[in-house]
Amino acid sequence: MREDGDPVLTVVVRLAAALREHAGGAAEVEVDVPAPATVAAVIDAVAAVHPSVGRRVRDEAGVLRRHVNVFVGADNARDLGGVDAVVPDGVEVTVLPAVSGGS
Repeated sequence: MREDGDPVLTVVVRLAAALREHAGGAAEVEVDVPAPATVAAVIDAVAAVHPSVGRRVRDEAGVLRRHVNVFVGADNARDLGGVDAVVPDGVEVTVLPAVSGGS
């Protein structure tokens, strides 16, 4: 809870190996965001601490980059509304680069 009485959620954000070098080697980052939390608020909070991670997750318009998947628990954030998806209390957010290619 913040000093003004508004509730705050602590969200654990798990980072794929490719993003860890941009977060000082951390595999996960804990951020505090006002409740109710959205994916945008969580990514904003991560970007405040690790700006390079934020630039790799969203484009200049604030949209999730095409080759990055963000999961809220087990659900892809794109299926929940993208950056507007709600992050429930106690649910982890995972950021993964999309896997593509092959023959």
